Amino acid sequence: MVGREKEIRRITVIGAIVNIILTVFKIIAGIFGRSAAMVADGIHSLSDLLSDIVVIVFTHISSKEKDRNHSFGHGKFETLATLIVSVILVVVGARLMTNGVKYIISILNGNTFPSPGSIALWAAAISIILKEVLYHITIHTARKVNSPVLSANAWHHRSDAFSSIGALVGIGGAMIIGERWTILDPIASCCISIAIIVVAVRMAAPCLAELLETSLPDETEQEIMATAISIQGVENIHELKTRRNGISYIIDAHIVVNPHISVTEAHNIATDVENALRAKYGNETQINIHIEPDQESL
Repeated sequence: MVGREKEIRRITVIGAIVNIILTVFKIIAGIFGRSAAMVADGIHSLSDLLSDIVVIVFTHISSKEKDRNHSFGHGKFETLATLIVSVILVVVGARLMTNGVKYIISILNGNTFPSPGSIALWAAAISIILKEVLYHITIHTARKVNSPVLSANAWHHRSDAFSSIGALVGIGGAMIIGERWTILDPIASCCISIAIIVVAVRMAAPCLAELLETSLPDETEQEIMATAISIQGVENIHELKTRRNGISYIIDAHIVVNPHISVTEAHNIATDVENALRAKYGNETQINIHIEPDQESL
């Protein structure tokens, strides 16, 4: 777990450094380049930086061993971090949408704004390249270490790249077509905000399900039952209760065994079931097996 935490922290720190640079660069480029979309994009990069901090802090907490107050470990802290990152994305998206709508209404009411400058266009292009590189590095590491929160952060990087693509289209269109079409800039900002909110909601849904103790998918529970039944000595399994705990599973089940075997034999069967499940779902899997005698054989 220590190596996993170090890998997550290393990638996240790299992302944080890039986000600091991009935040400052894009906001300055947006102000001097007269681009609302670029300023909004810079604020989005600032939210990425906040997400990086959340990832580093909560990953450190989730990697701690079990203690007296957390008998199931600290796995849900990583889930909570993923949810926080998702909420930050929703807030950012809503803010971008509000600002974009205000600009659109202002333009439709006859107000005019100067066309964006080329510095805003260059800032958008540079941001797209850097953010796509960050996305691929981060998502690769997230899959390698099985980290939902790092995966969420990777999508935060990609949403920033999408944001910059929208800004590039809006700024480029306003520059090429002229001041009459500066409305493209805030329209791009609104489109960006919708994409950001959609990504955030998709990430938040499984986090809420886990924090509300939702059972694992039916297919997974069927696999668990089949694995247990395959162990010699297990005659049946029932009262299966499952849930996620960060990156691991918690499994509670009752297994039915021959009532005429010894306590030691029954214990060994339960141990075999636990070992088989851990071999399938990882050593971090927490398993509680209750042994019951087959009533029909009494």
